[in-house]
Amino acid sequence: MTNNDTLRRLRYALNIDDTNVAKTIALTGRATTENEVFNWLKREDEQGYAEMSPTLLCRFLDGLIIDRRGPHPSGKAPEPLEFLSNNEILKKLRIALELKEVDMLAIFKRVEFTVTKAELGAFFRKEGHRNYRKCPEQVLKKFIKGLSTKS
Repeated sequence: MTNNDTLRRLRYALNIDDTNVAKTIALTGRATTENEVFNWLKREDEQGYAEMSPTLLCRFLDGLIIDRRGPHPSGKAPEPLEFLSNNEILKKLRIALELKEVDMLAIFKRVEFTVTKAELGAFFRKEGHRNYRKCPEQVLKKFIKGLSTKS
């Protein structure tokens, strides 16, 4: 799943329009236009398509955290990551939406996808930890799909 696909899915799941996506990214200190967002949301075969970098997707997720939970006490936005794994995306969504383990498991249950507590915990471990596990693309897709469905 490309960064553009992830943004497209999150935008739909969280019911955010282009203007608000641009405003969310701007919260991290990078000015973004609606036209840029419009081009990121296009399909690869459409004219005007622009590839979204991992740094920009990270800025969107960090902006989502700032929008939903408020700015960091220092007042500074975090530096965006140059590489964004599925684990990091899941972590940032968990923080932004203030989800507990039970909430996340309920979201997976809505789309009839089974994830155990141990598996979920392994996704949030630090890379290098003996119980760390990479988050498969399918898990991230199901989670985002679960966000878009009503309980």
